[in-house]
Amino acid sequence: MTPIQGFLKRRDLFRLIGISNIAIIITVVLIVAILSAEGLRIFIREGLSFISTSIWSGARERYGILFALGGTLITSVIAIVIALVIAIASSITIVEILPRRLKPLISSLVDLSASIPTVIYGLWGLFILAPLIANIAGNPLLSTIKSYLGSPGSLGTSLFAASILLSIMISPFATAIIREALYNVPKYVDEALYSLGLTRFEVAMLKIRYIRRAILVAAMIAYGRAVGETIAVSMVVGNVVNPEFWKILNPGYTIASLIADQYQNAESYYYMVPAIFGAALVLFAIGLSVNIAVIWISRGARYGG
Repeated sequence: MTPIQGFLKRRDLFRLIGISNIAIIITVVLIVAILSAEGLRIFIREGLSFISTSIWSGARERYGILFALGGTLITSVIAIVIALVIAIASSITIVEILPRRLKPLISSLVDLSASIPTVIYGLWGLFILAPLIANIAGNPLLSTIKSYLGSPGSLGTSLFAASILLSIMISPFATAIIREALYNVPKYVDEALYSLGLTRFEVAMLKIRYIRRAILVAAMIAYGRAVGETIAVSMVVGNVVNPEFWKILNPGYTIASLIADQYQNAESYYYMVPAIFGAALVLFAIGLSVNIAVIWISRGARYGG
């Protein structure tokens, strides 16, 4: 092969890489276009009541997803808060506390938990976690909170069970990002903090503050994982239209579980398919908004804003 032929082959390879990226962009644009075209039909029919009312009736052809929107936001927020606490504690333990020879083993075990199929998490959640939460909530000493937080379904299913399950599922992703950020804290920062006579706990807390941008990114990725999770959540959330979605011990719906549960019957009704696309469009808008917000906050942190 002559040098010119080699150059041409490398140039063809770069063209192929470029075409692949363009194909991804076109695919995303097409998905958004289809979501918008189908979803807007239900917004034209229902107006803003599609996101401000809690009704899902194929027989009456009336659709409002407030119950699923509220369930999605509540389960995601609870899951992210719990997952970040777990991820930060796990990262500090691995980076700052464990002996050097144990760090790779524990890190690998944490990373391995992210590869477990979601249906296995769902089974564990349905037969172990949900009944456990239902038993705790059923304690007579906690009877006074039922009027505020509701009661689990017959199998123990609830929005809170879905939140706990989601937090366990997304914490390995957040842990990996925070752990690597802690490893990448410059050595001179580490040495400077210890030279001030600070304790290991105080140093760890200051390093967490130092990597706050990475924690924001971890929260964003964890949110993306939580808000779109379908199978495992569908198995423990209860799949019930629950207008009082703020009562987290009640069963309910998330947008993802609503789509997964209702798409099989959708074609039997004239407006249910547009309603499902409309729900997916709302889910996409939430994810996009959170990503933009986190990028904006990250830039503010970078420039000291």
